[in-house]
Amino acid sequence: MVASNTNPKSKRIVIQPVTRVEGHGKVTILLDENNKVKQARLHIVEFRGFERFIQGRPFWEMPVVVQRLCGICPVSHHLCAAKAIDQIVGGENLTPPAEKLRRLMHYGQTFQSHSLHFFHLASPDLLFGFNADPSIRNIIGVAAEYPELAKQGILMRKFGQEVIKATSGKKIHGTGAIPGGMNKNLSIHERDELLKDIDQMVQWSHGALNIAKNYTLEHMDTALEFGTFESNHMSIIREDGAMDLYNGGLRAIDKDGNKIFDHVDNQKYTDIIAEEVKNWSYMKFPFIKSIGTENGWYRVGPLSRVNTCDFIDTPEAEAARIEFKDITGGKPNHLTLAYHWARMIEVLHSIEKIKELLHDPDLQGKDLVTKGDRRDEGIGVIEAPRGTLFHHYKVNKDDQVTMCNLIVSTTSNNEAMNRAVQKVAEDHLSGQPEITEGMLNHVEVATRAYDPCLSCATHDMAQMPLKVTLLNVDGQVIDERIKQ
Repeated sequence: MVASNTNPKSKRIVIQPVTRVEGHGKVTILLDENNKVKQARLHIVEFRGFERFIQGRPFWEMPVVVQRLCGICPVSHHLCAAKAIDQIVGGENLTPPAEKLRRLMHYGQTFQSHSLHFFHLASPDLLFGFNADPSIRNIIGVAAEYPELAKQGILMRKFGQEVIKATSGKKIHGTGAIPGGMNKNLSIHERDELLKDIDQMVQWSHGALNIAKNYTLEHMDTALEFGTFESNHMSIIREDGAMDLYNGGLRAIDKDGNKIFDHVDNQKYTDIIAEEVKNWSYMKFPFIKSIGTENGWYRVGPLSRVNTCDFIDTPEAEAARIEFKDITGGKPNHLTLAYHWARMIEVLHSIEKIKELLHDPDLQGKDLVTKGDRRDEGIGVIEAPRGTLFHHYKVNKDDQVTMCNLIVSTTSNNEAMNRAVQKVAEDHLSGQPEITEGMLNHVEVATRAYDPCLSCATHDMAQMPLKVTLLNVDGQVIDERIKQ
């Protein structure tokens, strides 16, 4: 929609809501009298306040409560909170069955979430084009034109959810991870049911990877400029430098691949990362302390994980990673549209890990919980589908949460998404005599590449303006109270 700005010679374009993303957001674009883009911003308009209202709750509730942030990536919050609470009960050294069950759950989450995003949210743009008629540029259009592909996407997500159900008890908002371990193992029947479909899932994962790879290569001229810019990247890394989505030390690289920090204990994340607040968004803006707010911002997620890791420990995904890195001569890949390709590499990696774990007899183990010395603070870090996720809790002697800080993946990508929106708006809207729906969709495409979860990323800022107005039956104001 286009609306007049306070300056009669300028215009304000609002895209609200941003479609085919999780959560609610809007984009505002300011044009001058010559239709040149002056400013473009992604605004997060939701407010959830989890960091405040869980204060006073018993710490053992956190793995179940905090995952209510989202219905798309609850497993990531469930496991990250559990990792933080493990430390409070002294149970961070999980038994082999418990850790492998959690990893299986996590790979199921990554598999289903990436499949959902690629097939349901991103594929309409890739299959029909950014300027296609919006009446077909959606999952219904994909199902009509590419029925087998749509079916694959649905069944791949279903498989990932079945893995989650088998390990956590439910497909959404499960209870499997508890302080110090897990509350159930994987039965032989559950294992065999999942193994029935595993080879088909591997085959379809290869197919999805080829779609994303071929699209990027065939549209390289577009990808080189579409919301693309150089940046820092961050993820957790295994001790030997391998991609590890469940546990590891923190690594950040600069635009050339030089390490900014490496294998930093994730318990010390506050030593290297800080968060900035801006008055036009409920999302914060994290940055690397040693660099500062102006240039210390970074990207996370599939693109960053493929950029930061030294290798992937499953053979087929590693072959795909090598091919991915070849197009940039081994240097970091900064293409925004390459997020889709990297995401499908992780889909293949996840199904390879699921297949490997399903053949591990430890999953039927009964030694599932451990504990040790009680602590008053716990920090959990995990690679959620959208990127590095931090959960930080402090508790008192009565086992109540007194402090909670969440740095969600989408929050870390906040600055990058805003830069992508700005660049695409400048490249595709500036100077145009007429702004079309297709042009505006270009801006949304840039946002969708990050697969943002806007529901998860809303953040408490310690105060929330509250205005209550009391009206009588005639609509007249009787009283009004404002709390800042």
